Amino acid sequence: MLSVSNLSVQFGKRILFDEVNIKFTSGNCYGIIGANGAGKSTFLKILAGIRAANSGNVNLEKNKRLSFLEQNHNAYDENTVLDTVLRGNKEFYKIKTEMELIYAKEEFSDADGERVGELQILFEEMDGWSADNSASGLLAELKIPEELYYEKMENIDPKLKVKVLLAQALFGNPDVLIMDEPTNDLDYDTILWLEKFLVNFENTVIVVSHDRHFLDAVCTHISDIDFGKIQHYSGNYTFWYESSQLALKQKMQQNKKAEERKKELQEFIARFSANVAKSKQATSRKKMLEKLNIEEIRPSSRRYPAIIFEQEREVGDQVLNVENLEGELNGETLFKNVSFNIRKGDKAIIYSKDSRANAVFYSILNGDNPQKSGNFEWGVTTNHAYLPVDNDSFFEKPLTLVDWLRQWAKTEEEREELYLRSFLGKMIFSGEEALKKTNVLSGGEKVRCMISKMMMSRPNVLLLDEPTNHLDLESITAFNNSLLDFKGTLLCTTHDHAFANSLGNRIIELTPNGVIDKYEKFDTYITDPAIKKLREDMYAVK
Repeated sequence: MLSVSNLSVQFGKRILFDEVNIKFTSGNCYGIIGANGAGKSTFLKILAGIRAANSGNVNLEKNKRLSFLEQNHNAYDENTVLDTVLRGNKEFYKIKTEMELIYAKEEFSDADGERVGELQILFEEMDGWSADNSASGLLAELKIPEELYYEKMENIDPKLKVKVLLAQALFGNPDVLIMDEPTNDLDYDTILWLEKFLVNFENTVIVVSHDRHFLDAVCTHISDIDFGKIQHYSGNYTFWYESSQLALKQKMQQNKKAEERKKELQEFIARFSANVAKSKQATSRKKMLEKLNIEEIRPSSRRYPAIIFEQEREVGDQVLNVENLEGELNGETLFKNVSFNIRKGDKAIIYSKDSRANAVFYSILNGDNPQKSGNFEWGVTTNHAYLPVDNDSFFEKPLTLVDWLRQWAKTEEEREELYLRSFLGKMIFSGEEALKKTNVLSGGEKVRCMISKMMMSRPNVLLLDEPTNHLDLESITAFNNSLLDFKGTLLCTTHDHAFANSLGNRIIELTPNGVIDKYEKFDTYITDPAIKKLREDMYAVK
């Protein structure tokens, strides 16, 4: 369907891709993974023809169509919503536009008549007469109100724009669908809809995503970018991660016999296949299980941060009491009548349809922002550490990372460079990296610095507002695993489905009309019909 031959990309002296040869075949979904800076987005743009490689070729099978999810959310501001979706099939839209221009002529020549006849044949072959209905159907499934279909894109809510551009990419059943971080800015319900759509999509999908739940739900293959090459592996992200970690462990066990290692890998594949076969995602893409191959399992060269939260002391039974809390932003009430009690052992997912509500809630609990009304009280044994969604204020001074972390040292021992480097090293800031200046850090590096700061404080309560933002898959996976092992109490807001479902034993949803508080796993919470109805009622205007 789509192939790459002898592809090389170089920026200055840095080689991003070196003689890459790879094929993407029909009926499969490929999840492109790689460390930050490995070239995932660049590779997708080259496949889509948006940017050129230094050498090599990208070959799309003749008469096949490729669609790329638009990244510029303002690119179609002058077009209506419906028109924007129709533009997803460029060849179809070109034919449609030419036909309309000819029909609009005051004088209709014989040549015009012949040309319209040719265009109508092509138009009918593309099922053009039902195109508006198909586009409207996609918009309806994505919960775009019908009254907005003929509204200009510049006039609609940015969150709806993202959905319209998604509909544009999916419109017309493209032969190859390429998406770079498609779940960004989407709500959970839309992500679940997209997962279901792609699971049943019969053509080729190539996707970059940091959402592990999404990759697990839709991918038949993981395509790993490493050392300038790309290697396909059958299976989803979890299979790739767990199998590569098992292979790495086996590589270090030199005394284990080859037969024993092979048996261990075969047993792992059997366990994984059985689990996936029982899952909700085991539908049209379940054939990937038949292709899991022991020869494909290789150790990964990835570096994973060592995130370890040790508690200064164990927290008591009473952690946090919240009574009738109300929060606002610029005079707008984001939540009210919020009352709950957090006790030892709770790992609560704090959720709201409005991300501003979460940020205001955490800033109140951290003492950075006053509540409009109500009260909260921390237990006397608590020591909480906070990771805000916006951390820029922590990096205003151009300090080395060692000096930056020293700002939060409490004792002479903690001020020692070796002590500080131990925490930075756990977050892959070793050697000269620990002397980088804070004003040149990327978003992901800033988050890793904040995690170093949190680990050093040895908290027994963690407040995390979108902790996976800016992190690569390696850091997200390591962070998730560390929180599973964390013995303290957790309040976490995240758009990472795997994070929420694996960590939370309780869901607390903040709404403008009160709070929903359920001891449920996240998957149950967002799919249970009764809870869904309750949530709709709580957001209704009162």
